[in-house]
Amino acid sequence: MLCGVAASAAAAADPAPVRTLVYCSEANPNQFQGALAGDQTSLDAGPRQIFDRLLRLRERDGRQVLEPSLATSWTVSADGRTYTLPLRRGVRFQANHGFTPTREFNAEDVVFSFRRMMDSRHPYHDVSGGIYPTFQALGLPRILRSVDAPDPHTVRFVLATPNAPFLADLAMDFASINSAEYAQWLQQRGRKADLDLKPLGTGPFELVSYQSGSAIRYRAFAAHWRGAPRIDHLVFAITPNPAVRWARLRAGECQVIADPNPADLPAMRADPNLRVLSAPGSDIAYVSLNLQRPPLDNVLVRRALAMAVNRKAIVEHVYQGGARAAVNPLPPTLWSYDTDIAAPPYDPQQARRLLAQAGHPQGFDIDLWAMTVSRPYLPDARRVAQMIQADWAAVGVRAHVVSFDWGEYVHGLQQHLQDTALLGWAGDNGDPDYFLGNLLSCDAARTVRNASGFCNPQYQRVIEQARETMDREQRTRLYRQAQRIFQEQLPWIPLAYPDVVVPMSRRVHGYVLPPNGGHEFQGVWLQ
Repeated sequence: MLCGVAASAAAAADPAPVRTLVYCSEANPNQFQGALAGDQTSLDAGPRQIFDRLLRLRERDGRQVLEPSLATSWTVSADGRTYTLPLRRGVRFQANHGFTPTREFNAEDVVFSFRRMMDSRHPYHDVSGGIYPTFQALGLPRILRSVDAPDPHTVRFVLATPNAPFLADLAMDFASINSAEYAQWLQQRGRKADLDLKPLGTGPFELVSYQSGSAIRYRAFAAHWRGAPRIDHLVFAITPNPAVRWARLRAGECQVIADPNPADLPAMRADPNLRVLSAPGSDIAYVSLNLQRPPLDNVLVRRALAMAVNRKAIVEHVYQGGARAAVNPLPPTLWSYDTDIAAPPYDPQQARRLLAQAGHPQGFDIDLWAMTVSRPYLPDARRVAQMIQADWAAVGVRAHVVSFDWGEYVHGLQQHLQDTALLGWAGDNGDPDYFLGNLLSCDAARTVRNASGFCNPQYQRVIEQARETMDREQRTRLYRQAQRIFQEQLPWIPLAYPDVVVPMSRRVHGYVLPPNGGHEFQGVWLQ
């Protein structure tokens, strides 16, 4: 008994340290639910911390490869239309927000998560707006015929046509798996919206609280099937200004920060208390041109605007060398990138001639949207917008730079309210379709993903053919053809292929630099 008292006293005097990692993030999330999210901030805050997916994408020897996650393996039928995935046993859902699960993860949860997106009559389909941007942009409402459970530990997807990217799609954030039991519990209490506002999953961290403009707080999910995270608490300190993020990192208030200002990187690299991880990314920054608004419906005007932009100057002055001038809508880190294609040259005189040929010898007025937050692909959108504004002014086009907060910006793009807008994208699944189909298909034209409204029948046929063949060489030929059609039509002006850069304290260990510029913290610990 005395030994027990002594041991208890010693434990009370020297408690185990509470390990909290603070990540200075760049903006408020618009969503925590992967199926509903359309931006990197929301994907970082929600699915990458709270949820798991059937498969996951990992970097291995410089290549992105698919690995099992909630599914343990997969088989594909000879006709390429039926995918069968055995599910991992012993996986537990988080007990959170007043809910305690009575069973482990099974096929019912997978069926629920996908049928919510598929079926307009599903009781959760219209909750939180009923818009599923990635599911829609990938053409899955047409392609995915059914999802069912042959038994509690197996799930089967049946497609209308073969679809080569489908397995890679299952590793994406939109395919995060929710608890069907939690959804039913909320429905019985008239609180269906909490599935998205107070989500829970099988992921490494549980959502504790969210205060807009301040912080998102998580705690480690000790029963995570891969093992408990090596930190107890995770905090997203919402810090829109990159200079303030840098100051907070220097002061030790944050251990990892998002989207540094490139001009600050030399000082960060010189600081002995910090390390800066960087690598070529799967990102692209671009100007989206709304083809639904004259005169942008004229390809001569679009080509003139492209030829008026000095992309080399933008890369040099904004990215400080941490990017390459963009050519195609596909980053060069992905297979099928066409190295034989050249971007429209910087040629203001030819741009003026094209504008005159298009009936605009005196130019015209146009809006150019620029986000107020830094993004992995655009560290300083306002400065880029001002440089483009000056470039266009030199050929007679009078651009008016317009800015909104991030949520309003995304909402406006969803409604196609802009003339032109600075945007970007980061690859999630290692497949070219995530850029060429997800951002430029006719399916995507009804979502925020394809803000240009581009829907070209020839391009669409090529993308569909590429999706339906399993032959990598044939897909490569088709995607290169798609890139040539893009250059003929120019719904965007590609600007830059940025590097992925993540500054952090030297106390941080185990952080893996993701190719998509996102942030995951399960394997991270503090020294």
